[in-house]
Amino acid sequence: MIAVIVNGETRRTAAATVAALVRELELDPAKVAVERNGTIAPRSTLEAAALVEGDALEIVHFVGGGDHGDSWSVAGRTFRSRLIVGTGKYKDFAQNAAALAASGAEIVTVAVRRVNVSDPKAPMLTDFIDPRTITYLPNTAGCFTAEEAIRTLRLAREAGGWDLVKLEVLGEARTLYPDMRETLTATEVLASEGFLPMVYCTDDPIAAKQLESAGAVAVMPLGAPIGSGLGIQNRVTIRLIVEGASVPVLVDAGVGTASDAAVAMELGCTGVLMNTAIAEAKDPIRMARAMKLAVEAGREAYLAGRMATRKYADPSSPLAGLI
Repeated sequence: MIAVIVNGETRRTAAATVAALVRELELDPAKVAVERNGTIAPRSTLEAAALVEGDALEIVHFVGGGDHGDSWSVAGRTFRSRLIVGTGKYKDFAQNAAALAASGAEIVTVAVRRVNVSDPKAPMLTDFIDPRTITYLPNTAGCFTAEEAIRTLRLAREAGGWDLVKLEVLGEARTLYPDMRETLTATEVLASEGFLPMVYCTDDPIAAKQLESAGAVAVMPLGAPIGSGLGIQNRVTIRLIVEGASVPVLVDAGVGTASDAAVAMELGCTGVLMNTAIAEAKDPIRMARAMKLAVEAGREAYLAGRMATRKYADPSSPLAGLI
């Protein structure tokens, strides 16, 4: 037995040649490339290349696209799904988990609430949605001052170690519109404390840039009031926010159906966050699948580049040569 280093890890082997070692790893020597002690070992020489104590080998092969497809990143963390879903309004945690699976989302927003001390063994969200495989995004839903929001997220970080968070500071209960002055204050404080705030905001390009300057790692303009299902009411300002931002832009609030999600993506948004549109659908699981497809379709349409709009008709078939 000799000790060699394979892809950075020490391994003891009885293999006499590089090819034998590759087979020991249950790989096909004809389908890999090998670097030995800093020099490429031609595939034709692997059968004869004798292994010696201390050899350092790098063994590589081809895998699917290195960027995992059309992925996106926020604060250095990369995700494949551009759909973020909430965890409220479902009939139970099991339905919530099923909808999440159908949506393909990798991030869920979670509210921070007091533990039910009268029934400490009651089911918890973490029993159904594993925070080790799904990214939890603690949010400040229900907070109406910067102080409340900051306090809530400090507790969230203590509870789960989360620094990537969703900040929302509401201005009033009727519209649930954000109070931008309080939101900006909270963003500055949280960023100074090492938080990475993704921030719910008005659909205002100036406010979005101010949040970015204050430390927001993503801006999340509303499409319409929270839970309204009205769809994106002002495409112009959403597009201006996208054009002016250097951080991800995700539409947050107002989505009612799949076409709303597609519109957000066609405007160039990085992603879409929704809760009520799925949770209050007659069939939440089916709607979650629809939203997944809508986000993907909208993104594809954006990347394809839509045709120009015209004032008058332009026939697809040539008029010349008509019978």
